[in-house]
Amino acid sequence: MENEIINRVAQSPLVTIDLEELYDHGDRVLYDLKDNLFEGIILKEKDFRTFLKSHDWSQYRDKHVAVYCSVDAIVPRWAYMLLAVQLEPFAKTIVFGNLEDLGNELFRKAIEKIDPMDFKGKKVVIKGCGKLEVPISAYVELTSRLRPYVASIMYGEPCSTVPVYKAKRS
Repeated sequence: MENEIINRVAQSPLVTIDLEELYDHGDRVLYDLKDNLFEGIILKEKDFRTFLKSHDWSQYRDKHVAVYCSVDAIVPRWAYMLLAVQLEPFAKTIVFGNLEDLGNELFRKAIEKIDPMDFKGKKVVIKGCGKLEVPISAYVELTSRLRPYVASIMYGEPCSTVPVYKAKRS
């Protein structure tokens, strides 16, 4: 069997992490505070509090919500806090910012759950391309989390990697 094909990638000690597998496919909602502004420029506390009491917050149940204001307006910080109070019993996640900020936070939370000790002394490949747009912040977060524990970190695919980090030998 001298012509037998050997899959060296499958036999290698490399451990691949695919950030796409951490992606939470839950519904994402953007709550724009501009709809609560008086004449599109200022938030009136009394009107806002009335809205908060009458709005159906259950529509945000189990959703990831990004809260922001898309117009240049006078919005006190406590307004965002009041929104968080209303959303918290229902929403799965609440962030201040846009949908990109929300995606970054969801990846950050997912990476936080990874136990870096599971990769102690291992050669890790962080998969680089796929169907989803993984934020750069996720790659930075994962690299930072793993670096103190791993033997090496590479980016790409096991058959074609870019070296990122290699621990010094003792």
